[in-house]
Amino acid sequence: MEEREAEKMKILCILYDDPKTGMPEKYARDDLPKLDKYPDGMTLPSPKAIDFTPGELLGCVSGELGLRKFLEDSGHTLIVTSDKDGEGCAADRELVDADVVISQPFFPYYLTRKKMESAPDLKMAITAGIGSDHVDLHAAMDHKIDVVEVTYCNSRSVAEHIVMMILSLVRDYHNQHRIVNEGGWNIADAVQRSYDVEGMHVGTVAAGRIGLDVLRKMKPFDVHLHYFDRHRLPEEVESELNLTFHDSVESLVSVCDVITINCPLHPETENLFDDELIGKMKKGAYLVNTARGKICNKEAIVRALESGQLSGYAGDVWFPQPAPNDHVWRTMPNHGMTPHTSGTSVSAQARYAAGVREILECLFDGNPIREPYLIVQDGKLAGMGAHSYSKGTTTGGSEEAAEYKNKTIFG
Repeated sequence: MEEREAEKMKILCILYDDPKTGMPEKYARDDLPKLDKYPDGMTLPSPKAIDFTPGELLGCVSGELGLRKFLEDSGHTLIVTSDKDGEGCAADRELVDADVVISQPFFPYYLTRKKMESAPDLKMAITAGIGSDHVDLHAAMDHKIDVVEVTYCNSRSVAEHIVMMILSLVRDYHNQHRIVNEGGWNIADAVQRSYDVEGMHVGTVAAGRIGLDVLRKMKPFDVHLHYFDRHRLPEEVESELNLTFHDSVESLVSVCDVITINCPLHPETENLFDDELIGKMKKGAYLVNTARGKICNKEAIVRALESGQLSGYAGDVWFPQPAPNDHVWRTMPNHGMTPHTSGTSVSAQARYAAGVREILECLFDGNPIREPYLIVQDGKLAGMGAHSYSKGTTTGGSEEAAEYKNKTIFG
């Protein structure tokens, strides 16, 4: 342990760009609610200290996850960049002698096998958030690179976003808001696609921390709740929420008016919602995807919206990210897409920034990292990774992210 404590490391951190108008001089709110534990009793991240103000932008380049003082005071080197895609990008150049790489699901640095092979000193890949599919997990196992994430840090943030999107789609909020902004007042135009969610059948694909929280949050709307998961929930939870369990995704989608996708992306879930599965959904159903864009077939979603098989599609996950400007989801009908923002509210940023610091403190001190934070350790799936992922990679095609800056459809 003494040798590790004396080792000075290079930490590469890839974060999204600052606001176009610069960092805020003041924020909309002065403080954040005080939280100590997650609903399952797990404590929030607990580093020895923090060098940031909760409620400020931390996930962008200038925010630096609040890490610079901590790292530099300890003699480590911190490199922060948003230049992550394309041949010769800054992230690739800095990776070659990095010990640790930090990236976010919202602005992922696709850590492929080729990139790992260019970085012989790389020991750890940290996800500032949850969801580590932007890392080639199979290659990480082969190269003995540990993969960790801040489990649960923004799960409830995503669940709130899902409920917002369900209501927005079913009530056709986006269309009504557009009419107002354009100076209109045609009530018939505004309500012809607007329904009540009450009485609808709402189902989640996966009922982990996010999926179960969505079910709990939707129960007061007097809907019928369904779920599919390879790990069945306890009987008391099913009884409490009056849940209907389905032993297949096909069974779930055939009876639900609204489906929310909350499973991790791995080889078994990639392209899950294709033409065949969408064709088994109720005609006119709504689909919300805040899990990962690659779980849905890009073209199949467009076809379903154009045909009316889907009444609406919303989500904040794309593939790749940033999505190229000519990505078909930007212009498809009846969508409610956002950039990948569900898990990076300023509230969530305080938690995942603190969690990253906690992980780094453990690494530097030679202490064990929380078991739920582990995805890959010592060459095998571990912790939450063993529970949620399967061996393999889902990073193929990520090079298209470079097209975000190269193509434009907007004049």
